[in-house]
Amino acid sequence: MLLKKVIPAILLFSVCGQALAAQIITVSRFEIGKDKWPFNREEVMLTCEKDGSLFAINPSTLMQYPLNDLADAQFKAGQVKAQPISVIQTEDKANPGNMMSLQPIVDRAQALCGK
Repeated sequence: MLLKKVIPAILLFSVCGQALAAQIITVSRFEIGKDKWPFNREEVMLTCEKDGSLFAINPSTLMQYPLNDLADAQFKAGQVKAQPISVIQTEDKANPGNMMSLQPIVDRAQALCGK
């Protein structure tokens, strides 16, 4: 009987501990500005993992997209389930052939690392 209570409690604490290890916020096109918004989605979640890797997350699918070299290396090594950021990144209408800058998003995600 005690074992039935202890095992779920241990699982719950381990999941909560992993969730608390990363900071997560939601940002929107409205918040960043329509002219600086680099994605084909209205909003994304941003996370800074405890190792400093930065990801954008699609809130509807929970798919992750790497925002810095560390996150990209983890993605390419198969350590995290993710897709390339280019999947949700839009073209810069002012500079055809170029993608919108991710810098405003990277800056917001990077700010989470200091909290």
